[in-house]
Amino acid sequence: MDDNDDLDYVEEDYYAALNVPRTATQEEISRAYRNLSRIFHPDKHGNGENKQNAELMFNRTKKAYEVLSDAHQRAIYDSLGVKGLETEGWEIVHRTKTPSEIREEYERLAREREERRLQQKTNPRGNISVNINATDFFSRYDDEYYDSGLLPTIEVSGMSMSQSIEAPLSNTEIATLAGSLHLQNGVGSGTFLLSGKRLLNKGWFEVDCGAGNGPVLGAKGSRNLTNRIFLSGGTTFHFRPNAIIPGLSGTMAVQLDKHTVGYLTYNAGLQNSMSTVMERNTEKYHYNLNATLGIPHCYIAATYTRKLVEQGLRLRVAVKGGTFGFLTECGAEKKVSKYSSVSATVCVGVPSGVTLKVKIIRSTQTYLFPIHLSEEIIPAAVFYATVTPLLTYFVLKKMLFDPMNEATKQKNIEKVKETNSARMAEKRREAESAIALMGALYERIRKEEQKIAGLVITSALYGKFEDAENVSLEESDEMGFIYQNPFIIDVRIPLQCLVKDSQLTLYASSKCELPGFYDPCFGEEKQLKIDYEYQNNSYSSVFVDTEEVHLPVVSSESTV
Repeated sequence: MDDNDDLDYVEEDYYAALNVPRTATQEEISRAYRNLSRIFHPDKHGNGENKQNAELMFNRTKKAYEVLSDAHQRAIYDSLGVKGLETEGWEIVHRTKTPSEIREEYERLAREREERRLQQKTNPRGNISVNINATDFFSRYDDEYYDSGLLPTIEVSGMSMSQSIEAPLSNTEIATLAGSLHLQNGVGSGTFLLSGKRLLNKGWFEVDCGAGNGPVLGAKGSRNLTNRIFLSGGTTFHFRPNAIIPGLSGTMAVQLDKHTVGYLTYNAGLQNSMSTVMERNTEKYHYNLNATLGIPHCYIAATYTRKLVEQGLRLRVAVKGGTFGFLTECGAEKKVSKYSSVSATVCVGVPSGVTLKVKIIRSTQTYLFPIHLSEEIIPAAVFYATVTPLLTYFVLKKMLFDPMNEATKQKNIEKVKETNSARMAEKRREAESAIALMGALYERIRKEEQKIAGLVITSALYGKFEDAENVSLEESDEMGFIYQNPFIIDVRIPLQCLVKDSQLTLYASSKCELPGFYDPCFGEEKQLKIDYEYQNNSYSSVFVDTEEVHLPVVSSESTV
């Protein structure tokens, strides 16, 4: 179910390379660069292999400094990473723009590229709706002349399908071909529509022609009057055997504030109505208030949606009442992958009864299954309509979604490893080179800290381990043979070299980018275990990979 088809490229983390936070000032960046330059400058390591290793590490440090010390390059790197510095279109951004403007520019370009890629992958657009009549479950039809059977009857009472394809003719002109089929209680109908849209300076204009229950011609458009007000409208002509039925629609929208829009809409033709809509949409919630006067129905409706972004979940409630009766809805939509989500909504009303709507969204393809459970409000129907989708989702998640996502994740990890095998080998060689160059500095800092009973790193292991108490660089197999644990590396020397004034600070980023580190288990969750001495006492701490590290904090540490 994972839609992530793009392979991640192992990029440099310039902040971790200098061991500074992402909010670091220019002074902090320059100070970190000077400290690392003293360690890795080639002139300090004579000739031969040590000098080659020094040049490798010095160039890596210098590159990180050059990007982070340039406000424009740093703005791009913060938004899009190393790839952003190589993105096509960099030449169109003037150097006179501020870093915040560059961030906005590149974020816009990134969104446009993502939208274009998504459109290419998901065309054409389509919707399928299957109406299911399951009222026999809760209210059996009993008749002496009709044998209802042992099992309840489930019927497909209706079905509709629609499909559309867009074909850009130029930068400002788009042609759309759309069609739909409808079947209800054995009676079918279909429509066909060809549209041509032209983008204008402050809006757009579209001409439609099609066929369904007779030919249809129409035109519609939209125009921005000001930054806060726009108008849209259109007219249609339905050609019937004995008449031509005109239709007219118009909408005025006003941007009331950053998140709120008001709409006033008028429709005349096959159905006449006037409606007022107030809509507010923020990152955390969305609500919609609607009042409609029309023929044949008048109603008032209110909808509220709560967005739980971190959980990929949306909770929705709606109430609608008018001359047709009343209707209440309660549902949830869960994102199961990058482009896919599922939702279930329980609808209870008069005279509609109880209906369960199950929706599956796959990018721009939508599959809707309205299941009519009862024609009256029956508590059992409401209960099963609420509980059944929840149980079904958790069963599918446990038995289908999670295993598929895990299998896809592992497959992508293997592909990334293969794609970046040369880069990962280079990172390991860089780490080994850095440790070789740190030998003298390690001994000096360690002796100085021992003299003042300061911070001395006695052991530091980084990688994948479950039992932090018994983690070791070596493991034994079932036969008792000792072998090197490939998922753990020794980082005692690089950590000791980062100690300054009896303190060690590592910022919130993956530790595999620190000088002397590399990733021993790509794609896996990693930890850092540090055993150290401070003020003649021994301590041990375990941190997750991206957690900030501040040592010593002896008041909250466990003494070994």
